[in-house]
Formats: sequence, C-alpha cells, structure tokens
Amino acid sequence: MRRLWSLIGVTILSMTYWTPSAFAQTESYVAIGDSLAAGQTPYQEIDVGYSDLIAMKLSSIGQLSFYTKELAFPGFTTANVLDRIQSEEAQHLLANATLITVSAGANDLLRLVQVNPSAGTLAFSQLQTDYALNLARKNMTTILDELVERAPKAKVYVMGYYFAYPTVHPSQKEGTNAQLVKLNAILQQQAEHAGAVYVDVYDAFGLNGTSYLPNSADVHPNAEGYRQMANSFLQAYSGSDALQISSSELPKANPLSFEEIVKQQSSAKPQKEKVTQQQPARVAYVIQGFPGYQAFIKNI
Repeated sequence: MRRLWSLIGVTILSMTYWTPSAFAQTESYVAIGDSLAAGQTPYQEIDVGYSDLIAMKLSSIGQLSFYTKELAFPGFTTANVLDRIQSEEAQHLLANATLITVSAGANDLLRLVQVNPSAGTLAFSQLQTDYALNLARKNMTTILDELVERAPKAKVYVMGYYFAYPTVHPSQKEGTNAQLVKLNAILQQQAEHAGAVYVDVYDAFGLNGTSYLPNSADVHPNAEGYRQMANSFLQAYSGSDALQISSSELPKANPLSFEEIVKQQSSAKPQKEKVTQQQPARVAYVIQGFPGYQAFIKNI
C-alpha cells in the first residue's frame, strides 16, 4: 500500500510540475507580423502582447535565451511581412531563430471592411475580399517558403485570427465572419503544407468577445485577449495546458504611445548598441517597442 501511494505521488508530481527537461533546447524566439505580434492595445498604444507573454512564460521555466519582436509592425500586410523577412535586418535574427510566430493576413482583409461602430454595421465588397484573400494565400506561401530557407533551425507557428467586431449588430456579423473563417482556413492550409503549426485563436474569442475587445472602434485586444492568444500558442507548443498563463500572472499595464516609444528609443540607442555587442543572447520580453515607429507615426 505504501508503494502504491508513492507511485500515485510521483504521478501527481509529474502532472503538476513542468520542467525545462521537457524541451530539447532553450529557444531563440522571433515574433513576426502585424500589430498583434507587436502588442498594440485597443487605444493606439503598445504594451505587452501575446508574443511578450509567450516569451515571459518560456523565460520563467528557463527555456528562453533570446526574444525580439523587431520584425513586427502595426499595419503590416502579408506583402509587408514578406518584405520584412527578406530585409538585411532580418537575416541574422532568422538564421539563429529556433522558434518563430507569424501573424499576417488580417490587414489584407480587414482594411477592406467599412465599420460604423455607432450604428453597429459592417460592409465590404465580396470581389475585393476574394482578391485580398487570394493574395494573402500566395504571400503566405512565399513567407513560409522563405522562412524554411532563412530560418532553418526554427519551428514556425502561424497564428490564426479572432472575430474583431463583437459589438456590431448580430445580423451584421455573418458575412464578415465568413471572410475571416476563409482567411483562417487559408492560414491553416498553408501552415500545414509548409510543415509549420497553425494556432487557432478563433474559438477562444468567439463572435461576442467584448471582454477581450473593449473598444468598439478598434480591433485590437486587451491584456486578457492577448493572454488567450498566448495560451492558445502555449497549448499547441507544449501539447498540454501545463504552460497556461493565468490572469494573475499578467504584468502590470504599462502602455506607451508611439511618440513615447520613439523618444525612449532615441535616448537609449547608444546604450542599446553597446549592450547588444557585449550581450548578443539577450532576453527582451519587457521591451514594448521596436525600431520603425518614427515611420509609423507619420501615418497616424
């Protein structure tokens, strides 16, 4: 009987605790994509997003050696993401990456949707969205092919998308949601064809995810929404719920405007370059900003 309880105890411990030995290596994590990869809030600011939360969790279990979201940028379409990963700046980051997440495709589609938050209506042209979805498919195929070549050591995860308009009238949701479902199907198909992993976040938000999307005039999630996205990834990554992030683990909100980020980066640039030379394998999940905001500010 004592031996039986001992075995039960060992079983419980093995189910409860997640140890670094469950992975073969520490990760060099590169987040690629649009404003969701960058961590944009519902109020035109940058804070901790899903990629930051992923990095935070991996770091907490000793499985992160490097993290950056320098290849993510608000407003990026699939064409922009393709250009970014082909850039000279991306070359070293991708060559050393062991883990990559990609968020691309939503801006190809959602920029064609006309939203009236006060009236709760949505409108789009089916011809335009069909063209945009086909272009997104072609670009995603090329993006994933490029990553196979440029990031040979990396496991690639393609992030799906949620329904971004939970506050519109129920009768207005069906058409736009159908286009989003098509986009997710394209992303999943291309990911699986390229040997990447598709991460479904659609079900976590549903059609009425107002608790995750609090601003009816903006499509970006709050911290809880990003936690749902991070947990969807972590489940796919680990194959279980062992790495799930609880609400109590979320960092304290520290949103920065784009202007504040540019000012902060301008003043810190000389020091950052020095640190990079001395400490190439850095962990940067507490950094909310990234290069390129000066150009972005000119467009808002």
